[in-house]
Amino acid sequence: MSKEIIKIFDTTLRDGEQSPGASMNTEEKIQIASQLEKLGVDIIEAGFAAASPGDFDAIDKIAQKVTNSTVCSLARAIDRDIKAAGEAIAKANKQRIHTFIATSPIHMEYKLKMTPDEVIKRAVDAVSYARTFVSDVEFSCEDAGRSDIGFLKEISDAVIEAGATTINLPDTVGFRMPHEIAHMVKELSTYTKDRAIISVHNHNDLGLAVANSIAAIENGARQVECTINGLGERAGNASLEEIVMALKVRRDIFGNFETNINTKEIYPSSRLIASITGIEPQPNKAIVGKNAFAHESGIHQDGVLKHKETYEIMRPEDIGLSTDDTLVLGKHSGRAAFKDKLAKLGFELSDEALNATFERFKILADKKKDIYDDDIRALVTNEMTSAPKIYELISLQLMDCSDGVPSAAVTIKKDDESIVEASIGEGTIDAIFKTIDRISGMSGELRDYKVKSVSEGKDALASVTVKVAFNKDEPAIIGHGLNIDTMVASARAYIGALNSYLSMAGKLKSNSCDEV
Repeated sequence: MSKEIIKIFDTTLRDGEQSPGASMNTEEKIQIASQLEKLGVDIIEAGFAAASPGDFDAIDKIAQKVTNSTVCSLARAIDRDIKAAGEAIAKANKQRIHTFIATSPIHMEYKLKMTPDEVIKRAVDAVSYARTFVSDVEFSCEDAGRSDIGFLKEISDAVIEAGATTINLPDTVGFRMPHEIAHMVKELSTYTKDRAIISVHNHNDLGLAVANSIAAIENGARQVECTINGLGERAGNASLEEIVMALKVRRDIFGNFETNINTKEIYPSSRLIASITGIEPQPNKAIVGKNAFAHESGIHQDGVLKHKETYEIMRPEDIGLSTDDTLVLGKHSGRAAFKDKLAKLGFELSDEALNATFERFKILADKKKDIYDDDIRALVTNEMTSAPKIYELISLQLMDCSDGVPSAAVTIKKDDESIVEASIGEGTIDAIFKTIDRISGMSGELRDYKVKSVSEGKDALASVTVKVAFNKDEPAIIGHGLNIDTMVASARAYIGALNSYLSMAGKLKSNSCDEV
């Protein structure tokens, strides 16, 4: 008996980015898209082309970079949105437009102020127009979880006739229980038969997104929409890694289903997303949490030492998690050994990126005794996702004492010219950031500041993530900095955010579009 493929539709770059504070620059989105393709994701929802010039540019570049996965752009059931989506994905090898309109009584009455007949007409017009750009059109019934089943059948009939190939049923507010999702999906999949693929998009407001997605698969859904680490607005989305590993581990139940996911790329994907967004999975997060394979109980440790399956239902290696995090490289290591290590960690760098990362590695190796895999991951990610260096930190000098006024002297390079400035602040970090503002002429408002140790030991590499708003009417921009010295890492993170802000095409606009 042949197995049925469950398509994995990843929306980390669209719905995941709408998680508060998770905005990404174009370079970061391209790197994530490349990793999602390596992971084996079937469809990558690269963004919302009509939301901003920056989103359009990122989707366009991803469309040119990705070859195996389908590249998708979301669009409201509005001609200008659909046109933007079609143009943004035009260069993709495989293209999809994903258009949507709300179908629940509460949304139609209070948000859309449209009758059911008007909603159907709008949906049909949207799908028909989308078909002039691509042959693969997905239609979503926003808030399907609270929609009338009869109306879902009626609008599905209409959009399938207009050319929709996938019907998506989002539980937009995470309201439904697994048995309710199962009933809705079974009704629609039985009704539509093989005329279209039934998909689900479950939010996690009640912590049931993964359970609801599994229930949907059991009852006819052949596509699930999800994100890495369960990212997404409010309580997030269904977690890709949990859905995929549930299907893999419980083959006794789901033996007839499989995905195209390369599970050994799950952990690298999780770490990349966490590093770029600055949003770490909770320690006890299933599959990818820091403690997911940790055993502290003496009874558990004894059992695992005797036979791993006593307390482990999957192996760390299954998700690409190395169980050997010891030193393998140092200051005497050569370029060939470094390149080989990157390959084992799943990185493929251009010669230019390899040379730049190797130089940073050698600098780090001179200062740090033990270099761990996570140190190398952080170096590579920081190098590959950084925005064009409009400003670059050259040196940093600080003065602070218990009874004195903190001050910072900063030297920054711009256009091959070194600029030196100094400033005082309410604290050392404040002084650094104010000095950078004086040099750039910008005024940044720090919205968030996080510092963490990348690995372990007193010489651990510090990773600093900042969220800075350079315009009160625009979203905060994320910046990352790495250094053994936390203050230097902080300065680099702030400059990284500044560079991202200045280099974003058209700058980001607030995304006021409706949600799926």
